[in-house]
Amino acid sequence: MLKRKRKETVSSQEADAQNNSVIALINSITDAVFSINQDGAIKTYNSAALNLLDTNEDIVGKNICDLMNLETENKKPFNVLQELAKSTTIRQRDDIIMLLPEGDQLHLEATFAPVQGDDHNGKPNSYVLVLKDITRMKSLSEEQDEFISVVSHELRTPVTIAEGSLSNAQLLAERGLEEKAREAIEEARKQVVFLSKIVNDLSTLSRAERGVTDEAEVIDVTELGNQLHEEYTPQAAEKGLRLNLDVVGKPGKVNVSRLYLQELLQNFITNAIKYTPEGSVTLRMRRQGKNIVFEVIDTGIGIGKADREKIFNRFYRAEDYRTRETNGTGLGLYISLKLARKLGSEIDVESRLNHGSTFRIILPATDTL
Repeated sequence: MLKRKRKETVSSQEADAQNNSVIALINSITDAVFSINQDGAIKTYNSAALNLLDTNEDIVGKNICDLMNLETENKKPFNVLQELAKSTTIRQRDDIIMLLPEGDQLHLEATFAPVQGDDHNGKPNSYVLVLKDITRMKSLSEEQDEFISVVSHELRTPVTIAEGSLSNAQLLAERGLEEKAREAIEEARKQVVFLSKIVNDLSTLSRAERGVTDEAEVIDVTELGNQLHEEYTPQAAEKGLRLNLDVVGKPGKVNVSRLYLQELLQNFITNAIKYTPEGSVTLRMRRQGKNIVFEVIDTGIGIGKADREKIFNRFYRAEDYRTRETNGTGLGLYISLKLARKLGSEIDVESRLNHGSTFRIILPATDTL
């Protein structure tokens, strides 16, 4: 008798331990898991389920349909219990939207799994519902589709112009109009250069978004300034502009990705040169407490208030008569913002129409003054 009680106690302890292990396993799952009876009442759930529902209350016994406001992507009401009742095998759907207060919503992937009863009649007596938040995944997919569409359009335009220019050049050459043919060939060359800019910008963007080659190194700010000044002075001179280098005192050093910082400042400088008809562009580097401030200041056309909030959007170009002669890809500042954030900074912009603009980033210095 005593042996039987001991055996029953051990069995009970083993069952409790096994049950606790199962509960711990379910709670370790990052997706929301619900066990639901045939009437829709919740039997068990995990901690991720409470996170999804944004509650700390015990939801055992509550009806699953009362806890969530669901619809499909085509705006039709979605009844979880009806969907579970249709599930004779494990099924999945990824077109479900959970409507939240204040107009927010989550995109969900749902897995419906029937649990067979003990009566062996082949009908489930309960269900397991797993809900995965795929909002971020959906957003990235939509952004990718939009990006591919826009890139295709941006590439198609210069290709079409270049193709047309070369066809014209051939016809003009056959007619002996060599000067006109050379002009057409030059136009085609410009479009090829523009295509090269787009490809280079897309390559830089890809590296920034994937975090490729972003190893930090200690960079002497004064040396970097001298390098950029020497590199871009000829480009400024071609437009009759002065490229000034203003290194205030001894700004010091930063410990960041040289690739990202250099490309970011290059974008600032080339953008300033592009939109400055006359005057100057200044690259300024100065110490500010424990930080180093990098600024590119121009005397250009400036940015209107309506455009200031949009200039960091992909492929955005201001619809302004003053910018029609500039041949930008619309990716430079979008990439610059990506690079700045990879460096742990943001871009600050000050601008006045017809007076010029200042683009600024601030990075922590590695040394103390």
